[in-house]
Amino acid sequence: MRLLFKQRFFSWFDSYDIYDESGVTLFTVKGQLSWGHCLKIFDAAGNEVGTVKQRVFTLLPKFDMYRGEQYIGCIKKEFTLFKPRFCIDVNGWQVEGNFWEWDYNILSSTGALVAVVSKQLFKWTDTYAIDVQNPADILCALMLVLAIDAEKCSRDH
Repeated sequence: MRLLFKQRFFSWFDSYDIYDESGVTLFTVKGQLSWGHCLKIFDAAGNEVGTVKQRVFTLLPKFDMYRGEQYIGCIKKEFTLFKPRFCIDVNGWQVEGNFWEWDYNILSSTGALVAVVSKQLFKWTDTYAIDVQNPADILCALMLVLAIDAEKCSRDH
């Protein structure tokens, strides 16, 4: 299933709309006022389904992920000199990407493809396509993409 992840152009906090290929809104992501990034994910009916929250006062960026109120894992940036690398404690997944971090794959612990993420260039706002192999993995894959995007945003500013 393909998701289109688009940042809203005019927003005080991180805000995103996530659509399917036919343009139907599946999720809305709203940034909350907090120390570090705090992104709340709402389904199309307006129910809160997940949260990505940055831990503050850590040497390298670290994000906790929640499905509803339940902690499901974290993602943290590892120290590297050239190629960005993330340690993921969610479902045994790992992320492999290119030097520019615009295109990457989410892989299972066995190396099977979970999702392919690619940034669409020449857009006014950050826009990503997320191709998820199993619909049951959509929310977790979305949370990983949000955390990686938040980390890049923090580093670039």
